[in-house]
Amino acid sequence: MAVVLMATWEALSRWVVAATPHTMVSALVSGGPVSLVYGFILALIGALATAASLGEMASMYPTAGGQYHFIAKLAPEQCRYMISWLVGWIGTFGWVAFTASAPFLAATMIQGLVVLNYEEYQAKRWHGTLIYWALLAISAVVNIWGARLISLIENASSLIHLAAFIAEFVVIWVCAPTKHSASFVFTLFRNESGWSSNGVAWSIGYDGAIHLSEEMTNAEVAVPWCMLGSLAINGMLGFAFLLTVLFCMGDFEAALNTATGFPIIQIFYSITGSAAGSAAMTSMLIIMAGLATIPLTASTARMLWSLTRDRAFPFSTYLSIIDKKTSLPVRSVFTTSGFLVLLGLINIGSTTAFNAILSLAVLGLHMSYLIPTGFMLWRRLHTPEILAMGPGN
Repeated sequence: MAVVLMATWEALSRWVVAATPHTMVSALVSGGPVSLVYGFILALIGALATAASLGEMASMYPTAGGQYHFIAKLAPEQCRYMISWLVGWIGTFGWVAFTASAPFLAATMIQGLVVLNYEEYQAKRWHGTLIYWALLAISAVVNIWGARLISLIENASSLIHLAAFIAEFVVIWVCAPTKHSASFVFTLFRNESGWSSNGVAWSIGYDGAIHLSEEMTNAEVAVPWCMLGSLAINGMLGFAFLLTVLFCMGDFEAALNTATGFPIIQIFYSITGSAAGSAAMTSMLIIMAGLATIPLTASTARMLWSLTRDRAFPFSTYLSIIDKKTSLPVRSVFTTSGFLVLLGLINIGSTTAFNAILSLAVLGLHMSYLIPTGFMLWRRLHTPEILAMGPGN
């Protein structure tokens, strides 16, 4: 599940002109290829360190609440409940927005393919929002009435994740008519961000997030290994895909100024020389984003359910009830889906505002990682005797 949700190489394809901090475009205009290559390496090192810290705490306290439960165990007694409550809300908001990013990516990529094949089509924000809502509806139905299918979907997603990478990796290298030099990929620096400082321009070029897996068999051992293993797999795939695209991307300006809104669609078109070929390659990304929406919704609903179980959310008594027939937090799934639907309304008014909310969510997720890690370090330095190490440490 964690391998699919991280989906690093697919996420690197999120080349939308109205760039959010997740996208390669922001790095290309704020440093160029050199920002992407070395920024990715630094981000991976930081993600591995974060995963190791969170994995250690997950082995000690394997609970559905994750980070806010860690704080309740590690923070000083006089402030632990307030900070735990804040981190719980920040983390839940981050998960809601993180979940929204997958169906939004799939919806807008579908619009991009329509633009590529039908030049007269005018992409409207409400068109993308309707597709986004349709994907959310499918996810909600599967999570509530098709829960038995989730494991099958996750296994299929893992196979598609790896098979699609191999297929696209081979096609790009074999079919690309021209290839950039190593100096373009590893040394070219471009600052078109508007910042006068090259250092500032590079530092805002790239960020990422890791995924904390929950509710596994033998979670004390499985969660840390799953986190680090998924990072290792996705890190290698992501870096290989990044180098492949940078070497074979062709006309830099044409990719950034494409009418589809996604330079990766234009790059696929330039490589294959065919709208059908570009559509086939892009469809793999759309399928992965759509499939990822299902486990993302499940994880977010569990996070919300954990808050309601601890009476840290409005209407907790009602929302924390587990459905007797399915043994699932159905009400939390409905509530999570409702929040995601409402979030889509923002996109109808302004895609910039929608992307800004997603960006804030990424910051929130990072804060939810940083705060418990800080308290863990504080405990190690001051009261290590109260720490009960888990079997995964």
